Formats: sequence, C-alpha cells, structure tokens
Amino acid sequence: MEKFLKIIPLGGLGEVGRNCVLFEFKEKILVVDLGFKMSEEDMPGVDYVIPNVSYLEQNKDKIVGVIFTHGHYDHIGAIPYVLEKIWKPDLIFYASPLTRAMILKRQEDFLDQPKLNIQEVKSGDKIKFPYFNVEFFRQNHNIPDNFGLFIETPVNNVVHTSDFKFDENPVNEPPTDFKKLKEIGKRKISVLLSDSTSAEEKGRSLSEVQIYTNLEEVISQAKGRVIASTFASLLNRIQQIITISEKFGRKVLIEGHSMKVNVELARALKYLKIKKGTLISSKDLETYSDSQITILCTGAQGEPDAVLMRVASKEHKYIKLKKGDTVIFSSSVIPGNERTVQMVKDEILRQGARVFHYKMMDIHAGGHAKEEELKEMIKIMNPRFLFPVHGQYSMLCAHRDIAIECGIPEENVILAENGQIICINEKEWWIEKKRVPANYIMVDGLGVGDVGEIVLRDRKILSKDGIFVIIVTIDKETGRVKTSPDIISRGFIYLRESKELLKEVRKKTIGIVNHAVGKRKIVNTAYIKNELRNQLGEFLFLKTQRRPMVLPVVIVV
Repeated sequence: MEKFLKIIPLGGLGEVGRNCVLFEFKEKILVVDLGFKMSEEDMPGVDYVIPNVSYLEQNKDKIVGVIFTHGHYDHIGAIPYVLEKIWKPDLIFYASPLTRAMILKRQEDFLDQPKLNIQEVKSGDKIKFPYFNVEFFRQNHNIPDNFGLFIETPVNNVVHTSDFKFDENPVNEPPTDFKKLKEIGKRKISVLLSDSTSAEEKGRSLSEVQIYTNLEEVISQAKGRVIASTFASLLNRIQQIITISEKFGRKVLIEGHSMKVNVELARALKYLKIKKGTLISSKDLETYSDSQITILCTGAQGEPDAVLMRVASKEHKYIKLKKGDTVIFSSSVIPGNERTVQMVKDEILRQGARVFHYKMMDIHAGGHAKEEELKEMIKIMNPRFLFPVHGQYSMLCAHRDIAIECGIPEENVILAENGQIICINEKEWWIEKKRVPANYIMVDGLGVGDVGEIVLRDRKILSKDGIFVIIVTIDKETGRVKTSPDIISRGFIYLRESKELLKEVRKKTIGIVNHAVGKRKIVNTAYIKNELRNQLGEFLFLKTQRRPMVLPVVIVV
C-alpha cells in the first residue's frame, strides 16, 4: 500500500478564524491550533464558533501532540470548549512562553477542566513525535512569539507558515530571519501551507516602523488626552503607544480586562518594555493634566461591553469624553463590524473629540502578508504543492493565482474545504470521497453545541417578524372552546392598535378548533396545535405580509 500524508482542516478554510488543522500518518495525528471565530451577523445570541472535534474525540488515542503557532484567539480560543473531548493523561501541548501564559491564564476561568500539560518551545526547538519531526521557526506577525512550523514526515516535508508578514523593522521583536527561511527552503519542501488573509491585497504589508512614525505624529500634536483603542492581543501596537507616550511625558492607563491581563503577562515575561511609573490606575487620572494622559483600551471593533463603547455611550464609570481628546482607532475593522464602528466614531465626534483611524492615515498594519510577500515565501520555499489556508474562499483563490504566477502548476495548488481529507505523497495529491465532520459548533453562554441551525432559524424569525402566542382553553366533555382565546404578541403587532385583526384571529381560532375536534368530539391536542400553527400562520401572512412564529397553547379542562 502506498504511503501518503493526510491533511485534514477542521477550520480556517473559507473563513477567517476557527483555525485547526490535523496531520495524520499511519494512525498518528498531530494537531496544529484550536481556534475560534467570532459569531456572524446572522447568528443572534452566539458568542463564538469553534471547530467540530468529533473526529479527534473518536481518535484521541492517535493524537501525538497539540501545537499552537501563536496566542491569538483564532488559534487558541477553542481550547476550553474542546479540551474535555480530546484530553488524555499523556497529552502534551506545545506553545511559546507567551502563548502558554495566555492559555493558562484563560483556563483559570474554567477550573473544572483537566489540567493542561503545556511544554514551552522557542524558535529553533525540534520535537520528535511518532512519524512527525517538528521544528519551530520565528515568524513576524503582530504578536510576539509567533512560530512557523517545519514538519518532516516519512513521505514528505511540510512547511506551515502560521500567520506571517515580512517586516524588516518590526517593533519589540527581531526582523524576519530570511537566512533561516532560505535554509528551510533547501530541504525539498513538498507542501507549503501558507497564510492567505491578505492575498487579495497588492504590494507589501506596512512595516511597524511606519505605523510608529504616524502614531508619534498624532500623539505629539494632541493637546488633551489620547485615548487609543486596539485589539487586546496586539501587543506590538500596545508597546508602540506606550513607548511614544513615555517619550512625550504621558502616563498610561490600561483599560479593559483582556488588555490588562495580556499586558501583565507580557510584562512579566519581558515581552513589553515599560518604564517604572508609566502605568497609572484610574484613581490617578485626576492627578495629571489632560496633556499628560494616554488611555489604552479595548473596543476598536465596537464591541457592546468594551471600554470604548462604554465611553462613547457615556456609560463608563470614570472616563468621560471631552473637547480636546484625541481618539485613535489603531486597528482595521473586522468585516461585519463596519456599522457599529461608524456609530462609535460618530458618537465620539459629537462629544467634541478628534478621531483618527486607519483609513485617514497608516496607524494600523495588519499582521498578514500581502501579494509580494506571499510570492517571496513561495520562491523561498519552492514547494511542489501550495496549500492556501487561513482565509475566505476568494482569498484562497487569490493565493492560487499568485502561486501560478510564481510558476507553480495550477494542478499543484490545493484548494480544499473544511472537513475534506487531503492525501499527499511526493508526486501527487488527491481528496478522499469521505469527509470528517467540520460543521460550525456554536458557543452560546454556557452552552456548547446546543445551538444549531433550527435554533438559529427560530431566532432569526423572532428577530424579524416576532412571536404570536394564541392560548385556547377547550372543554374536554364538549370539545368546544370555553372562553375567548387569549393572545400574546411580541415584536409582531401592537395589540391595542390591532383590535379588528385580533377579533378575526379569535374567530378563526374557534373555527379551527371546532373543525379539528369534529363531530366525534375527540380532543387531540397535538393535531389541534399543528392546525392552529399552520392555518393562523397563513392567515396572519395574508393580513400583514409578515410571518411571526405562531405558538399555540392548548389547555384541556
């Protein structure tokens, strides 16, 4: 039987987030990343979406290890929700010091879970698993301690780039180690799994040094307080703003639980350089003039409970916007959040503050390689096969086109979907007919996976056309409706202004019940409910052109 490697993506293809990919060879599985993605606009009430790990749960004895490339939640966020399904006493996780600290800190909120055994790794480390030899190499992103992976298997050599960009002038970490990349590229790479997030964007990603220069210009000219909002995990940007604030004699207040936690962890591990006395607490705000204060906070995406949203809506306990404040949105807008972010900006401007965002000037650089960098990575690694990962389908296709331009035959570009089993040997690749489960698993409050398509559909109906409850009391002896049916309407019609419609509904309800009971006076509640639901639904649509969720309640006395 011919030997081949299986690559099974459980997330990250056709989407941004939920990154999780399995490498399987001869009954052994190596897992890379366990991330979540934020819920989408058509997922009311859902907090996160995580990978379906049922395949791993069924094959947990085959798992040789779990590797994390870096500390962003789209790579580590699913851990608390899938851990119990894949855990076994001898399972070891591998992560950089910073990523490890972030994972363990978050696990403190999930105390009933098994204890994680996370082994620290650094760039250059090599780990030997059955059938997989993994070497970690440093990659620039927008968080420190980000690793690409060289994976040696019995049949081929694989490179997983992780999220990356090429930056010769990064902040708070060394520049891209091209010497190391070129050395890896000489190892006869069969498959390159490469970040596709910015594949549709021309040119090169901005260097952090350019962002630093522009942020410095904004902060140096600010007359009052500077309120800078960015991702809680964007530690390189946080470092820039702190360094610039120190240069201009500003004290820094960190606001937002997740940002505070990340700053404390990064500072303890010496990933952030902050002078003594720079950081202040909220009670110190009145001690300094406005020109001496920088507030670093969460909320650049317009999240409802994040600091900037509470400040903009005048709900924050002690930070109130005033004329002369300079508010910096130092992050790009995640697709789907545009309207909310615009609303926050407008509210800030109404209160007299100035607003700077990435579309006005370069005060945010993404952490993902654009077209020219992707070409450079392909040329360095010179793979036989390119496997675009981490991106919407259009991004994967754009990456395919880049590869073809670089001389890779189109048939050697692997365009796949989550759940497909991609088989690769030295000469060819193919996709097996069978798939593994890779559907969305939704996290809603304390529930994991208990919200499915039917629940989402019901929530959408409720949010769109509301709910219409009809309560009918039936005499079990006569089979007749005893009193006038009660009606409860939420999000459908205003009862006081719809008396004629309600009168018609009550009359129709009595007729439906009488017909359902029939001459034999048999009260079949399930049948009556079904008839009421169907016929009243049609009647209400005919009268209003709306389809509320009709909930019949039948009481037999």
